[in-house]
Amino acid sequence: MSGPVLATALAVFAIAYVLLFSGYLPRALAALAGAVAMIVVGTALGFYSPEAAVAAIDTDTLWLLFGMMALVGLLKETGFFQYVAIRAAKAARGNPTVLFLTLGLATAVASMFLDNVTTLLTVAPVTVSIADVLGLPVAPLLLMEAVAANIGGAATLIGDPPNILIGSAANLSFNAFLTHTLPVSVVALGLALGYLLIRFRRQALGAPRGAEAVMAMDERRVLSHPRAMRALVGVLGLVFVLFTAHGALGLTPGVVALLGAALCALLLRPSLEAFLRGVEWDLLIFLSALLVLTGGLEASGALGAVGRWTVSLAGGSTLALALLLLWIGAFLSWALSSVPVTVTLVALIRGLSGTGIPLTPLWWALALGVGLGASGTPFGSASNLVLTSIGEQADRPLTAGEWLRDGIPTTLLSCGVASLFLWLGIATGWFL
Repeated sequence: MSGPVLATALAVFAIAYVLLFSGYLPRALAALAGAVAMIVVGTALGFYSPEAAVAAIDTDTLWLLFGMMALVGLLKETGFFQYVAIRAAKAARGNPTVLFLTLGLATAVASMFLDNVTTLLTVAPVTVSIADVLGLPVAPLLLMEAVAANIGGAATLIGDPPNILIGSAANLSFNAFLTHTLPVSVVALGLALGYLLIRFRRQALGAPRGAEAVMAMDERRVLSHPRAMRALVGVLGLVFVLFTAHGALGLTPGVVALLGAALCALLLRPSLEAFLRGVEWDLLIFLSALLVLTGGLEASGALGAVGRWTVSLAGGSTLALALLLLWIGAFLSWALSSVPVTVTLVALIRGLSGTGIPLTPLWWALALGVGLGASGTPFGSASNLVLTSIGEQADRPLTAGEWLRDGIPTTLLSCGVASLFLWLGIATGWFL
């Protein structure tokens, strides 16, 4: 491509990202404005047509997100997530150390299969209430849950939007994530919880009060529709089984998620409003617009040039390039949030297909970098921002300074673990 084309595409992309993070417009509208601008200049300069813009939208990713949002939104209405949180608290029997670990594990496991925002929207308010009853500071518990949600979300294909985007772009299956990112997440979670437990042992693990009140909670009272909950949990279980076998069945993950949502509609017959209530339309618009925006940047040849420079910087080493992507993804997520970082770096990796570098380890490096790196700052993911907002309701909220002080070391520890796994996986062929 010519110099003017590259310069124009880069200018549109840069202006769109400035608008995106300036707060002048909601993120979905800012991304939409950037996407429209890219189509207009692309058509005028002949490098990006409206048809190419439509082709840049990954429909299977949108289907997967829509289907899981609808299903999980219905399940949320039944009180299921509050039920699980209270059961976890009661399992701790008022012991702060056990409470710290059980809530962390419950959050991580839930985030492996459900959207992180939904998980924290339901678990965090219960955590605030339980901490108040026990007389414990809530800030350490909330930060721990944010870290657990991000690490758990990195473990599976459907744990968080970045993995969904990466899995669709690289054609990686649900089972592939279980055998590659899940082991890393398990080790990273154990070390992160251990570090935070030591870090907060004095302020968060003091002598509690009100343990009897926690044990007296009746978790069944939060279940507004027990019969519907059982049906939805059954459908969710079926969806997970189909995810593990979708390749053999010839189905994409997006189609499996839509099948689950359709089954829920047939079984429960909810109103259209109730069915769509859990769908985050702003996220779907945001992702679609970002894919169009980066598609134009890719079509201009700019990402290919950046990719070749990155390969040169890494000296042609697959390991060096994978580590570079992991840490770039983590650091960029601290400031720009994991979703737009992922969309951009996915397009960058695609542009390396003609360089002779194997792409598979780069996909895993990106998934681990943006997933584990999102815990570093309150801006690392949408779920972090949700949790910060919920924490403001507490008597002593989690401040940005506290998050940076303890979130960054936890992220560095997690990404260090991921780096070791990458080295081992590339050396043995496991990640190739």
